[in-house]
Amino acid sequence: MAIDTKNKTLRLAVCALLSALGVALIYIGSVTGVLDMSAAVIASVGCIFATVEFGGAYPWLIYAVTGVLSLMLVPDPMSALMYILFFGFYPILKVKLDKRSRLFGWIVKEIVFNLSLAILFVLWILLFAAEGESTLVLNLIFILVAEIIFPIYDLALSKMAVVYFRKIRPKLRIK
Repeated sequence: MAIDTKNKTLRLAVCALLSALGVALIYIGSVTGVLDMSAAVIASVGCIFATVEFGGAYPWLIYAVTGVLSLMLVPDPMSALMYILFFGFYPILKVKLDKRSRLFGWIVKEIVFNLSLAILFVLWILLFAAEGESTLVLNLIFILVAEIIFPIYDLALSKMAVVYFRKIRPKLRIK
């Protein structure tokens, strides 16, 4: 029983550290102003690690804690919203969907991505865009670029997982 409690405590401590790191990364991205999306992507690495190593509720805890603390502490909430609306939970969802058939998994991924993009887009217009700042052409270009980049992001997550399993995990000596 003591070993199980110690293992749970260790997992919770690692998740707390990964959440703190995620909040710090999102904060840095928010302060710089140009790294907000990159910071949200990099902050999601904690969720990837917890999904692979711990499973269960641990990655969702990292996602929730990082998202809530980011909204409370970050001066510009756009990077926190990007993390909450897509980049935080997508790696967790991806691991589950990649175990299904490719067609089903890809359809669900596209639906989730487009819903997240739509919600983020509406929030951006309602909360942050100055009057007259957003034009239809720029919005369509943004959506087109996002649709092109999404499969690249998905592939990059897969490749990053392979690198983790082959190169990094053996050096960490995780059982």
